[in-house]
Amino acid sequence: MTTPFSSLEDFVALPRLSGLALNREGTRLVTSVATLNPKKTAYRTALWEVDLAGERPARRLTRSAAGESGAAFLAGGDLLFTSARPDPEDPEGEKRTALWRLPAAGGEASLLLAREGGVAGIATADAADVVVVTGNALTGSANEEDDAERRKARTESGVAAILHSGYPVRYWDADLGPDEPRYFTLQDPAGDGDHPLEDLVPSPRGGLRDAHPVLTPDGSVLFTALTVPEERGSQRTVLARVDLATKVLTVLLDDRANDYSPGPVSPDGRFLAVVRNRRTTADLAPHTTLLLLPLDGGDPIPLAEDWDRWPAPAAWLPDGSALVVTADDDGASPVFVIDVATGTVRRVTEDAAAYSDVRVAPDGITAYAVRSSYLFPAEVVRIDLASGATERLANPVERPEVPGTLERVDSVGEDGQPVRSWLVLPEGASADAPVPALLWIHGGPIGSWNAWTWRWSPWIMAARGYAVLLPDPALSTGYGQHMVDRGWGRWGSAPYTDLMAATDTLVARDDIDETRVAAMGGSFGGYMANWIAGHTDRFSAIVTHASLWALDQFSPTTDAAYYWQREMTPEALRENSPHLHVAEIGTPMLVIHGDKDYRVPIGEGLRLWYELLSASKLAADDDGRTPHRFLYFPDENHWILKPQHARIWYGVVEAFLASHVLGEERGLPPELGLQAGLGGDGRGRTEPAR
Repeated sequence: MTTPFSSLEDFVALPRLSGLALNREGTRLVTSVATLNPKKTAYRTALWEVDLAGERPARRLTRSAAGESGAAFLAGGDLLFTSARPDPEDPEGEKRTALWRLPAAGGEASLLLAREGGVAGIATADAADVVVVTGNALTGSANEEDDAERRKARTESGVAAILHSGYPVRYWDADLGPDEPRYFTLQDPAGDGDHPLEDLVPSPRGGLRDAHPVLTPDGSVLFTALTVPEERGSQRTVLARVDLATKVLTVLLDDRANDYSPGPVSPDGRFLAVVRNRRTTADLAPHTTLLLLPLDGGDPIPLAEDWDRWPAPAAWLPDGSALVVTADDDGASPVFVIDVATGTVRRVTEDAAAYSDVRVAPDGITAYAVRSSYLFPAEVVRIDLASGATERLANPVERPEVPGTLERVDSVGEDGQPVRSWLVLPEGASADAPVPALLWIHGGPIGSWNAWTWRWSPWIMAARGYAVLLPDPALSTGYGQHMVDRGWGRWGSAPYTDLMAATDTLVARDDIDETRVAAMGGSFGGYMANWIAGHTDRFSAIVTHASLWALDQFSPTTDAAYYWQREMTPEALRENSPHLHVAEIGTPMLVIHGDKDYRVPIGEGLRLWYELLSASKLAADDDGRTPHRFLYFPDENHWILKPQHARIWYGVVEAFLASHVLGEERGLPPELGLQAGLGGDGRGRTEPAR
């Protein structure tokens, strides 16, 4: 069976949909679609309009080599977006991400705002033409002119050094400083002429890095999370209010036990939905709850506090009677409605899919959302909020055909806890033709296999004849707080035994070849792959991506050391560190790491690689040969984002698994510049397989 997953070229060329914007009247729906550029080295996005009735084909709205994203409607109907396309007045000028406006009446998009620090994001009010722009400014800059002059001086002097006075200094794949994100109000966004900016939070000290502004319907007030520094390099996140007229910032919620972030404001402006995340300790795992904060004064009111799920608020019903949320639930992330008077929770969508970007229509009857599952990538759907009926609209992209089937698998952990998994089966798997299998372990570790992923697509491997098991062990969301608590600070215990129980269930099937099974994981999944390697020889091969190896080394070098050290005591670091078991590793391992990974720094991959070669059961022999391999990406981060590198990633993984699971030699991607397959001396040279 030939599908887009049969060819890596076809797979990376599949268009990718994300995001959703609905105008105030509920008559226009816009999404983004990313496609390969002509050189096949990057994705570029364009905005598309989707017919709300599902009758007409989707219509492309924007087109440029730079691409467009960040769609948001003004109350008057114009569509705003961000793009690094050239300024019509200065087509040869320096390219920066700027703010553009596409008139509701049609016509060409026009440049609305360009600034030296660029435009990172936009937020608009529902009932007024108010725009808040997120963009970077050099720390200490007094205004736009001052910022531009400082940037020019830094550039002309060739200085790249950054002097820090706080923590962190890196984040995911970015070196922080010397600039910081700020909020600005854009004056007269619907008018012509100049559009000056006013700085709303002049000195946030990097506290807006993860924040997203939330505006009241009339655009008079902004709510935001604000991260503030603490002693010993730690930090906490408070809830802040900013009056757009006076620019006065007021902290509304702040305590040492919780972090806060804003959800949407009720249509009448009386309440703010607030997400409260419990700050962790060695004894307390994360826990998410909802609050309603009265905006005319008063204490926050817990909402649905007995519901054993972690809700993410999306929108209010227009009459303010209920809050629409999503939450991980049993391998899915459905839409729920919470009655604000009683706290009663009602599940709306019943399919096993993950929903995001939920937008409620003005009639309060219909909602629109982006939906995905392991059977299909993200797509735009219409939801009947009363019945839960969901309809796929006429999307800009088609569903790709998948090479197999998907089913739910149940196992039981050592303590009797149910452990649930998704199982991808290739075409033709049967008792007469059992297939090899792969155990794939999710990252996080707080998370769930419940939505389509382009970075770890099981269908690539199904097209090559493998079954893929996607289990949710201890620390997974969607199964109640107890499921997270079971593994908190004890990564090597319940998460490991849950994974082994899931593997036992898998290999007991008559359509699975129990003699040909491998394990794979990335980030926390890579940690678990390393832990598995040192604790069992049941797998034929192990692939570990962006993985934690030596926890005492990782703890102070990750970009969020303060968070890590809340969970792991020194004793827990020793008890749960995979590197202490390297001498027991007798399984061939493929190590994958990107040099720009600041969440799991490259030192983890480098140390793992050296210790595999020097101390594992399959250490390099007298001629330096080893079955282990190290796939290194100098310019990738925690994820492999470039299309050409995604092809390399899947190609090397396929060849490694074929060699050790199937006993077959497959050619490596020719772009690597190597002459043969995986038979080699362990030092980058290759020789015929023996």
